[in-house]
Amino acid sequence: MGFSSPTKAVLTTLKEAIDNSLDACEESGILPELVVEIEKAGAGTLKNTDLIRIYVEDNGPGLEVDEISAVFGEYLASSKFGRGRCSRGQQGIGISAATTWAQLTSAKGVQVVSKTAKMRQAVSSLVEVDIKHNKGVLKDKKTIQWTKPHGVSVEFYIDGRIQLNGEGGLMTYLLGTTLVNPHLTLKYKVPDQAWQKVERVSDVCPSIPEATTPHPHTMKLGEFIAHSHLFGRITVRAWLKKGFSRITDNVIEAIIKNGVNKKVLEQSVDKTADGDFKDLFSAIHKTELMAPSTRSVMIIGEEAFSKSVRRLGEVDFFAVLTRKPTICDYKPVAVEVAIARLKTGTAKIEGETNESPATILRFANRVPLQFDKAACAMVKAIETVNWRTYGLIQPKDSLPQGPYVIAVSLVSPFIKFKNASKETVDASDELVEEMRRTLIQAGQRLSRHIRKESKEADLEEKLRHIEQFCPILVDCLCRIIKAPDSRKKKATEGIIKLLGRDVNAAKRDLKEADTAVKEAVSKGKVHVVKTDDVIKEVEAQGDEAEADDKVEAAAEGKSKKGAEKPAKKKAEKRAGSKEKRVTV
Repeated sequence: MGFSSPTKAVLTTLKEAIDNSLDACEESGILPELVVEIEKAGAGTLKNTDLIRIYVEDNGPGLEVDEISAVFGEYLASSKFGRGRCSRGQQGIGISAATTWAQLTSAKGVQVVSKTAKMRQAVSSLVEVDIKHNKGVLKDKKTIQWTKPHGVSVEFYIDGRIQLNGEGGLMTYLLGTTLVNPHLTLKYKVPDQAWQKVERVSDVCPSIPEATTPHPHTMKLGEFIAHSHLFGRITVRAWLKKGFSRITDNVIEAIIKNGVNKKVLEQSVDKTADGDFKDLFSAIHKTELMAPSTRSVMIIGEEAFSKSVRRLGEVDFFAVLTRKPTICDYKPVAVEVAIARLKTGTAKIEGETNESPATILRFANRVPLQFDKAACAMVKAIETVNWRTYGLIQPKDSLPQGPYVIAVSLVSPFIKFKNASKETVDASDELVEEMRRTLIQAGQRLSRHIRKESKEADLEEKLRHIEQFCPILVDCLCRIIKAPDSRKKKATEGIIKLLGRDVNAAKRDLKEADTAVKEAVSKGKVHVVKTDDVIKEVEAQGDEAEADDKVEAAAEGKSKKGAEKPAKKKAEKRAGSKEKRVTV
C-alpha cells in the first residue's frame, strides 16, 4: 500500500491527503487552494525514523459529521473500486491506510477538522480505525471556530524519514502535482525551507467526465467473478448489460450462440456457480465486441499544460503535445507529453547536467509516480525512441541525457498498476506504442528548434571567420594592386554591410543622437532626469514654485488672498512654457 519504507510512508500519506482534497474540489467545481506543512516533531518509535507531522488543508466542500469516520476509517468506504472514473483515487483505501499507519506508529489516528457551507462551526475529531470490524471511530469530537467558509484539514503524526529531492523526494512530488494541475494554488512548507506559494496558471476547473463501465475483454476470470459481487441479487443478463460497456441484447444473443446456456443468463448472480462464470467468460471472449467509448477520458489540454510547464524554472524551449483519446487493450486512454529544455543552473529540479540523464516525470490520472521507475511503461516508451535523431545525447537503450525534463501524463478510467500502491504503470505493447508515438511527435518539434539553433550557430561561426580574415585579405590585395586608402576603406565597409555587421553605422547613429540630446539640454529645450527621481523632482519643483509666489506676494505687501491670483497666473504661465523632459 506504499508504506514499505519510512521514506515511502511520508510520501504516500501526503499523496493520499492531496489526492482526496483535489478530487473533492473538482467534483464540486471549486478551484483548489491547498496548504501543506511537513515538519519533524521528534524521534520516531521505529529505528532510524523521525516523528513526522503532515498537515494538509483544502477549501473543498467539506464533510458531514457522519461521513468523516467512513472516509478516514473504513477500507473501500468511498466505493471507488470499479467506478471507471478519471479521478485520482481509484480504490478508496489509501487515506484509511494512512490513518492505520499513523495509529500503528504513533498510537494516534488522524486529526480531522471539517466544515461545510451549511455548518456554523467546524467539527474537530480524532479518527481511528477499528480494523477488526472495518469501521472508523470518532474520538474527542467538538465544535470549533474556523475562519474558512468550508473545507477539510487533516493532521497525521507518523514514523518516517523525509527526503526532499530525487525520485522519491517531497519537492519532486509537489512540483509534479502543480505541473499537471494548472488550476491549483499551493502553499507549502517543508523542513529547512521557508513558506512557498505556487499560484495557479489556469482559472478553469476541469470537469470530470461521467463514470463508464469496464469492457469485458479487459478482465481476467477472477476479476470477472469479483465484479459480479458488486451488483447484488440481479440476473446474469441484467448484470452483463448494466455492469459492462458494449453489451446489448444482440451481443447476448451472440454469446448464447457461442455456447452459453440460456438458463444461466436468467438466474441470480449470487447463485451462479464458478463453472458457469467460466463458461460465460469464455463465450464473451469468443464474441466480437465494439471498442469502448473515449468520452470518459479527460485531458489537461495543451494550452493549460504549456502554462504549467513554465513553473519548472527558466525554460529555454518546450514542446507540449496532447494526443487524441484512443483505445489500448480495450481501455480508453489519453496521453500527453511535455518536453522542456532548462537553462543551466536555473532549474527547480536538482542535479541535472549535460551528462546526467534527463529528468523523467510520470503521471497517472494527474498523480505523480515516483518509485520503481525502471519497470514503468512510460520509461520503456521513452527508451524506445531514438532521441539522437532529434539532436539529444542518448546512450544505447537508455534515457536521453542533458538538462531536459520529459513529462508523460496518462489518463484513463482503467489504469492497470503493478501494485496496490500505484507506483508503476503496467506495460502493454499497445500502451507503450501509443506513448511512443506521442513522444516522437513532441521530439520532432524539439528537433526543429535544435536544428534551427544549429544553423544559426554555424552561420554565426562563418560570419565570425569572415570578419576575422577578410580585413587581412583586403589589406593584402590593396598592397598588391597598390590601391589608395579610400578604395581600401570602401572595400572594408562593403564587407561589413554584406555581413550585416555595420556596427560603425550603429555607433555613428548613437553618437549623433547623444550629441543632439546634449545640445538640447544646453539650450534648455530638454531636461534629462533619472526615472527614480522624476516624482521627487516634480514635487520639489511644486514646493519651490509655491515658495517663490509667497516671497513675491510678501515683497509687494499683498495679502495671502490677493496673492492667490498672481500665483495662479504664474503657475499657468510656467505650465505653458514648461520644458520638455526625456526620462532616462
